[in-house]
Amino acid sequence: MFSITQNGIPLSPDKYTWDEVNKVLTTSENNLVLDFSEYDGVTFKTGSECTFDTGNDCTFNTDSGCAFDTGICCTFKTGGGCTFNTDSDCTFNTDSGCAFDTGICCTFKTGNGCTFNTDGGCTFNTDSGCAFDTSICCTFKTGNGCTFNTDGGCTFDTGYDCTFAVDGILCKYPHTKDDFMELLKSGWKHFEVTKDDLLDVLI
Repeated sequence: MFSITQNGIPLSPDKYTWDEVNKVLTTSENNLVLDFSEYDGVTFKTGSECTFDTGNDCTFNTDSGCAFDTGICCTFKTGGGCTFNTDSDCTFNTDSGCAFDTGICCTFKTGNGCTFNTDGGCTFNTDSGCAFDTSICCTFKTGNGCTFNTDGGCTFDTGYDCTFAVDGILCKYPHTKDDFMELLKSGWKHFEVTKDDLLDVLI
């Protein structure tokens, strides 16, 4: 059985619809706590400020300010200000102001002001002002003003004014000639110098 409460009180069944055959829960209500921990493959359509505890393979289409505690292979399409604590192989397409605590092999496409604390093997396509704390072999495509605290083997394609705190080596930074010269002057040692980099400087 599942439970849906609002402000600690069970939500009246006339305020939501539950399609048991297709496993679709639909409601416009906000401030819900939804315990579907024994259910996999559920699709949720809810309002804002909801908290979900679910199994695997779930899909969330919510408003802002929601918190998720899920199993693997879930898909999220949410508003801003959400917190995700998930297992692996998830896909996120969110608004700004989100915080992620995930397992491996996740894909993120987000707006501004996000914080990521992930395991390895992730791909990020974000806007500006993000902070990342990741494991190895991550790929970052971001806007300006991002901070990266990663392990080795990462690839960066970023905007300006980004900060790198890289524990490992062999991280790559796609840069212009001027960027490369600035890195050399600063004595930065955590970037792999390629033949193309040297050619850019010599030309």
